Amino acid sequence: MEQTAKKDAAPAKEKPDTKSKMERLFGFKKEDLTSWSSLVALLNRPTDPASLGIFRCLFGLLMAIDVTQERGLSHLDFKYLDGAPVCRFPLFNFLQPLPLDWMYLVYVVMFLGALGIMLGCFYRFSCLMFISTYWYIFFLDKTAWNNHSYLYGLIGFQLTLMDGNRYWSIDGLRRPSIRNAHVPLWNYTLLRTQIFIVYFIAGIKKLDADWVEGYSMSYLAHHWLFDPFKVILPVELINLLVVHGGGLILDLSAGYLLFFDATRPYGFLSVTYFHCMNSQLFSIGMFSYTMLATSPLFCYTDWPRRFFAHFPAFLRAVLPLTSPDQQPSASCVYPEISSTTPKLRFKHRLAAIFTVLYIIEQFFMPYSHFITKGYNNWTNGLYGYSWDMMVHSRSHQHVKITYKDGQTGDIGYLNPGVFTQSRRWKDHGDMLKQYATCLSQLLPRYNISEPEIYFDIWVSINERFQQRIFDPRVDIVTADWSPFKPNPWLMPLLVDLSPWRTKFQEIEGSLDNQTEIVFIADFPGLHLENFVSEDLGNTSIHVLQGKLNVEVVEEKKNYTVQPGEQIKVPAGAYHKVYTVSEDPSCYMYVYVNTTEAALQDNFTKLLEIQERARNGTETEPLPPELQPLIAAEGEEVNATDPIVQLFLKRQRRMKEVKKRREAGVLERFERFAVKKYYTIRRGFLMTAIALRNLAVGLPPLEQLTREVAFANMKAPQADGSQEERLKDEVGHGEL
Repeated sequence: MEQTAKKDAAPAKEKPDTKSKMERLFGFKKEDLTSWSSLVALLNRPTDPASLGIFRCLFGLLMAIDVTQERGLSHLDFKYLDGAPVCRFPLFNFLQPLPLDWMYLVYVVMFLGALGIMLGCFYRFSCLMFISTYWYIFFLDKTAWNNHSYLYGLIGFQLTLMDGNRYWSIDGLRRPSIRNAHVPLWNYTLLRTQIFIVYFIAGIKKLDADWVEGYSMSYLAHHWLFDPFKVILPVELINLLVVHGGGLILDLSAGYLLFFDATRPYGFLSVTYFHCMNSQLFSIGMFSYTMLATSPLFCYTDWPRRFFAHFPAFLRAVLPLTSPDQQPSASCVYPEISSTTPKLRFKHRLAAIFTVLYIIEQFFMPYSHFITKGYNNWTNGLYGYSWDMMVHSRSHQHVKITYKDGQTGDIGYLNPGVFTQSRRWKDHGDMLKQYATCLSQLLPRYNISEPEIYFDIWVSINERFQQRIFDPRVDIVTADWSPFKPNPWLMPLLVDLSPWRTKFQEIEGSLDNQTEIVFIADFPGLHLENFVSEDLGNTSIHVLQGKLNVEVVEEKKNYTVQPGEQIKVPAGAYHKVYTVSEDPSCYMYVYVNTTEAALQDNFTKLLEIQERARNGTETEPLPPELQPLIAAEGEEVNATDPIVQLFLKRQRRMKEVKKRREAGVLERFERFAVKKYYTIRRGFLMTAIALRNLAVGLPPLEQLTREVAFANMKAPQADGSQEERLKDEVGHGEL
């Protein structure tokens, strides 16, 4: 019940403090919980609207920015392709996007709703504009679902029911009767509880063994943000103690630290540092800033008045009110002068019932996955509402889509991801079913009748073995699927093999830099068909557990391999690995990319030649094909040798990466601002084109082409593909 109430103003210094210890700690008395009527009165207690008004303004601003960012206004025309054969993944199969120009209008409504929330202008109507379009877009695409997008929708819904326009709002200027009027305490109770749940449940989910043992986000320890810790700790301990241990402790404690007066400064410091780091570690849009905006909700509700009272007097006209005088509100319950029992109305009881039920529902939802059994996919339910934030990392080693013509029996293969713009279908049973159904409807256009679709998808979760997630023998088109029944074609996670992960580190540590390794686990009765590229020399299969039968297809030979044994497989050919033991098999591929190794050797030699030529120790003149190595920096060179071309290209990329890493704060901010400007610019220009099309119709094709080209204009020297390559070079562009 800690989040039920909060102190609504700082204690008056001139009066002696007669409050009980419980009231000083929690903001309410024990008597407030002794009956339903007293609880209703408590939840509807008159409270200062200042903190709620500031949060409303910040939330509306962040959501207006988010429309052009994570909601995707800037690339809407790439996401919703009119008439193109695209497979989509809505929550309900009947839910489909509108024509492109109308989708722009939907985004305009959402953007105007966010602005209305920020300004407190026609507040309730603005909230409805925002949440109706927001939830439509949210339900339209499950591939974009995540916890923080779900949180935005919840907060928007809560604000719709609250009196968020009572402070620093245009509505307050239009309607003096609501200006600076009290709001009921449940307005703060809901928001504070929601944020407490986000932190606390995320911490509870991190008590999972994979997180505690440091397997969930181990790659983060290599990020430059953790360089200060590397002075005193090795990377392994940074991963275990700082990344995983620190994240667990912060999530479990953040809500409590923010709630109590004595610990709030430490809570503010911790969550601010945490969210600032997250904004650099992950591509999560406005989430870090939204969570920072929620932190002041845990302060005394009159903090904006005391804060803005320190500003110069000539700014008071545009700043929020600092006067402590507040108007009464019909939304609140005031103690009767002649009676100790306040007068409770139906809406007060309704607000209390809603508050209690909503809090119960939010505590229940993260653990409701026993209901939606069909959604289980090693994350115990839909990731987007469980607050399982960053507890799983995945890698996909092998994805194969096989189709079979139902009439002719012809078999063929599809490029993974054909007809779709997302990759998340590979991990979700419900999306895989939608994808297979869509493919079965599109393939007849290509003379494939009554197609059967089979998926062979290999996934490693939290550094385990690569293993199948779906049964490759099941035609997903005709397979049964229900959100309320177990998924019969979902392969179980081989958790019994998890202890092997400690052995993985020993094996990898014993290899040289040019040798690579992949760990595989498979089920009895199944087999892996694999092709070894000609670039991969000296490829061998080492059996760790179980019994294998390896078939070399071209040679038409079979080899039985026992635990501790190994077998070489030829390059440039197919082979099949059958698991013939009664229990799952475990094995590893060990190989060397000979082409890459030779290229690295050439690069090393070229670097040595370049250094000798530049410092004057090279005794012989360079041949013409190596002359570009000593060209002055910035000088245009025409390298004829392909190896030299790759070497110089790599050097330019490394210099650019180094320059970006060593850039000063102003340079980084300028680069960030320019990038955001052109992103937002494109979104608004494309929106203007769409609205014009709706109003007066399509212009001539040449004019439309020029308008789109103008909207696509990028910053000078900004090459999108190059930026993506640089992001990959740094190592953590997409997390």
